[in-house]
Amino acid sequence: MLGFPGGGHGMSGMALIAGIIELVCGLLIAFGLFTRLAAFLASGEMAVAYFMFYVGVVDSLAAKFFPIMNGGELALVNCWVFFFIIFYGSGRWSIDAMWRKRRGSAPSASSNVNVAPA
Repeated sequence: MLGFPGGGHGMSGMALIAGIIELVCGLLIAFGLFTRLAAFLASGEMAVAYFMFYVGVVDSLAAKFFPIMNGGELALVNCWVFFFIIFYGSGRWSIDAMWRKRRGSAPSASSNVNVAPA
């Protein structure tokens, strides 16, 4: 990943960007930190990968239409799983959930103000 282990060839261009997106978004989704944003980026990256590297390289119309014929079914499954995570959000054991719980239990400054009736 990201050109490791060496071997004399590094990474550049789209492969480097894809590797960074997969590494960062994968860690963010795994720990539940900014889950929806990370899933949005990862889903878009998988859609780009499918259309550029699986649909764009085949010749027949049937192979372009059916993922099982062009070998891109795993990229599409990942794309739809990340798309689901965008709307489902993070789980209850995520960092996002801990932040929501802490923010919801903290008293706000406006809740302690008593307003006299007019």
